[in-house]
Amino acid sequence: MELRHLRYFLAIVAERHFTRAAKVLGIAQPPLSQQIRQLEEEVGVALFTRTARGVTLTAAGEAFLPHAEAALREADRARTAARRIRHGDLGTIRVGFTSAASLNPLVSGAISAFRNTYPDVELRLIVQPTASLLVLLSQDQIDVAFVRPTSTERQPLRAIPLPDERLWIALPSGHALAARKLLRLDDLRNEPFILYPRANGSLLYDSIIAACQRAGFSPRVVQEAPQMASMVSLVAAGVGVTLVPESVCQLRPAGVRYVRINGQAPVAMLWLVAQRSATGSAVDNFLRHAATFFKTPRRLTS
Repeated sequence: MELRHLRYFLAIVAERHFTRAAKVLGIAQPPLSQQIRQLEEEVGVALFTRTARGVTLTAAGEAFLPHAEAALREADRARTAARRIRHGDLGTIRVGFTSAASLNPLVSGAISAFRNTYPDVELRLIVQPTASLLVLLSQDQIDVAFVRPTSTERQPLRAIPLPDERLWIALPSGHALAARKLLRLDDLRNEPFILYPRANGSLLYDSIIAACQRAGFSPRVVQEAPQMASMVSLVAAGVGVTLVPESVCQLRPAGVRYVRINGQAPVAMLWLVAQRSATGSAVDNFLRHAATFFKTPRRLTS
């Protein structure tokens, strides 16, 4: 039994006449009659009663009718779904991002805007450090990721940059420098530092170290924390000071004061990355949509 048999069957049901059905289908009447005989032979029972005026359904034909209609509806749905997958209007995208990237309004905004444009594409969100996300991407366990890769790590990937974020100084609110509106990095030369582990993502760690060295000192790192939120919590506890991307300043636990860096501040760089083979699909639509979204000027929360 083939789909064309069901279509021919339904055409005859609609017209109640073989000749009229053949005209609607655009085929000759004899081949149509032959196809229906093949269908009845496969079903094992007559579906139509032939009369001088046309045809009527047998009891078996009446029972067969709703199933034939349902089968063609499902076939149409299957064809539509396959085409929507091809055009990226349907499917699933596994999106990775770091805990700090989740605070960036451009990340949440791009995801929200994509959901609105492609409501039938499911987004599965995964939070991991940059290093872990790059491994997951290479193993095809995620499709795209918002991460802070080095130039070497970006080289084999499709990489879309987000606007750079200035780094801000986070100090305990009771610190002697916390009342200042602006601070230079060299004001921190004698302070204990809390940093994100280099093993989780070397780019931001190295950027902070390099910025301090340009300011004339090497930071004294007394504590590492696996997430930006935990770094800020340690600052609130008085363990030390740190530098955080501007979007992290929306975390406002009691006991923390954010101060802008005077002059040219170091920046935190963030990319949306995917494998170069990710094309012609919902993933490709996500990348194009996000790239357009990032080009619209928006101000980060500070």
